[in-house]
Amino acid sequence: MEATSTSSSAAAGTLPDDLFRSPTAIESTGGSSTSATAQVLHFSSGNPRIEEIRGVMHLFRNDVASSSAQLPVERKPLLCVHGVPNHMTYADFCQFCGSFIQHILEMRIVRTTEGLNDSYSVLIRLDNQESADSFYKHHNGKLFSSLEEEACLMFFTVDIQYTGSIEHSQPSHAGSTEQPSCAVCLERLDQDTAGILTTICNHSFHCSCISNWGDSSCPVCRYCQQQPEKSTCYVCQTSENLWMCIICGFVGCGRYKEGHAINHWEETEHCYSIELETQRVWDYAGDNYVHRLIQSKTDGKLVELNHHCSHNNDGYDDCMGNSDTLDNQFEYIKNEYNELLISQLESQKNYYEFKLQQFEEDAERETSIAVEKALSQNPKLLKLQAKLDKCVEEKTFLDEINDNLSRNQGIWESKIVETEEREKKILKLKDKKIEELEEQVHLFFIV
Repeated sequence: MEATSTSSSAAAGTLPDDLFRSPTAIESTGGSSTSATAQVLHFSSGNPRIEEIRGVMHLFRNDVASSSAQLPVERKPLLCVHGVPNHMTYADFCQFCGSFIQHILEMRIVRTTEGLNDSYSVLIRLDNQESADSFYKHHNGKLFSSLEEEACLMFFTVDIQYTGSIEHSQPSHAGSTEQPSCAVCLERLDQDTAGILTTICNHSFHCSCISNWGDSSCPVCRYCQQQPEKSTCYVCQTSENLWMCIICGFVGCGRYKEGHAINHWEETEHCYSIELETQRVWDYAGDNYVHRLIQSKTDGKLVELNHHCSHNNDGYDDCMGNSDTLDNQFEYIKNEYNELLISQLESQKNYYEFKLQQFEEDAERETSIAVEKALSQNPKLLKLQAKLDKCVEEKTFLDEINDNLSRNQGIWESKIVETEEREKKILKLKDKKIEELEEQVHLFFIV
């Protein structure tokens, strides 16, 4: 048990003695009065793919504190916030703590085996008992958000006991030799200068640094406290040996199950698929793996696929090259993936355009065949269709005649107007000549 407690402390960085002590110390300090008013809650922390640490926390019952105005007599500046919603990020919880964040020495995110799967718990150790009491009175029962129903459920913690550690892969040698430091600011993790927050994957940061991290994932290994729903094959609903198409996101089982992933490639020609468990990329056209980065089983980080690494006698990888070389390699890999995706998108565009054109042609052909078939099966429809065609022809002929007559009407109307104007001019000339002749006759008689 002593070895278990030591390994747990190393995984969490700088862990205080009061917060993380060995099981033997718990057994020697626990009394009958404490056990009578305490409840047991099992918890775990760590990336399940790397290492999982399990333990038990002993909490004061809330009915002891709520039955009277006094808080538990044997309480410590150690609190547990239970049932924090998974959608609350580390920065959100630090903001929820408000001004008490400066009195917090350490916070540790854990998952509890009892309760809902969509929540986590936070172990908090403050600098003194007065701050812990004020923090409890101010936040216990307070809503996490005014838009939600979840309220803060807080317990005073009697003690914490680690029961074991399950390692799913070989531990990294770097974790035991490096000094604990914040991965964000690279400064030493010192509780005297700033509070420390340990994520659910056992990586520690300054509270002020993690408050600026708006994501719910870990800044080091990108492990997310809010795990996605378990994927299943879109066809057979199996959850084993799953592959996801990089082009369209289709999830299908591998060829050693029902082979729905390879069937999807044969139907759509989407040749790149990623294995959900190992994050490896398979090229169906080339029939080989084409990934360059995989997730390390040691610390969960993305590393290059043994391209420039050699195995030593201990079974660990010794990677050669400096940071400039790695940067160039990552840049080359990024450009290569961009070119692959561009080429795939262009080919898929051409493929779907061809499919769409083919579908339109088939639909038009099937429609014409269906119309001919329907007409041939009913003689009455044939007669009606013939009459309809004849009526359409006659209507077209009459429309043409009507258009011609309309144009002729306009022409004749213009000619009539011209004729009327010409007759008016002739009448005016005639009247004028008559007047002249009458004047001449009148002059003749006078003379």
